[in-house]
Amino acid sequence: MDTSKWQETNNTLYRKFEFKDFSQAFAFMARVALAAEKMDHHPLWTNVYNKVEIWLSTHDAGDIVTDKDRELAKKIDKIAEV
Repeated sequence: MDTSKWQETNNTLYRKFEFKDFSQAFAFMARVALAAEKMDHHPLWTNVYNKVEIWLSTHDAGDIVTDKDRELAKKIDKIAEV
């Protein structure tokens, strides 16, 4: 994983994404939601207009960063490249 994109702090992986407009941000969120659901993993995130912020941690493991979070982060990065 490119550590310059995701920051690991406070037992979470964090990344901020910025898109052209709200429609692109929302489309990104929809694709991430489908990928996360397939993994039975659900991120904490916010969306304001064209910005999406995501925090990943594994709740079942005591809200810490696990390989499951790193795997989802890689999938999110690929989605963001589209």
